[in-house]
Amino acid sequence: MSKLNGKVAVVTGASKGIGAAIAKALAQDGAAVVVNYASSRAGADAVVAAIAAEGGRAIAVQADVSKAAQAQALVDAAVAEFGRLDVLVNNSGVYEFAPIGEVTEEHYRRLFDVNVLGVLLATQAATRHLGAGGSIINISSVAASVQPATTAVYTGTKGAVNAISGVLANELAPRGIRVNVVSPGYVVTEGTHTAGIVGSEMEAGMVAQTPLGRAGRPDDIAGLVAFLASDDARWVTGEEIGASGGVH
Repeated sequence: MSKLNGKVAVVTGASKGIGAAIAKALAQDGAAVVVNYASSRAGADAVVAAIAAEGGRAIAVQADVSKAAQAQALVDAAVAEFGRLDVLVNNSGVYEFAPIGEVTEEHYRRLFDVNVLGVLLATQAATRHLGAGGSIINISSVAASVQPATTAVYTGTKGAVNAISGVLANELAPRGIRVNVVSPGYVVTEGTHTAGIVGSEMEAGMVAQTPLGRAGRPDDIAGLVAFLASDDARWVTGEEIGASGGVH
């Protein structure tokens, strides 16, 4: 596949899970990829190595996208290394669940800073370089529509991402920049293993509610993102596309 030949992509939060799969998929389609990470240099280096082993081009860049200077430095590194920027995938995100009685200011600020402010700051930095044909893909969650109990803050962040994406689609359309949202359902990642979700009653319940009858895999999301990054999606903007196995 070479649908992204000559294009340069930044994927935030790409050292593992969905972000790593997205970075690899974009590289397989021909893009040069900046693999962003916040803390896991080893994970990001492993993604870069996997891309290089298949003949692709990638670099790892550390940045906390909830900090304006670091978000700008991430984008600047992409342009310095590869000469341009065509695709931004805002994948960085954290999830913590708590019933309303246990919600704290720290919990709220951590989730909103990374999940919402990070999207705004990375997009702000990227739009200084994106031109006509540019694509921004924001990773949200089916939680914004399903609205499960104990997820008020997390679901609130994803609802905000959806609304912000719609605004930006309208705002950036005159410049020929497309903005879309991908909303995954339950996906098995390193994070779900660490959180103890894999093999739990919670996981069984989520799979039972999924019409396609299984948990998602990171590559289930990555292929859709690669499509939205490509010119095959040139007439697609302002859309939220579910990748949830049929959960609504």
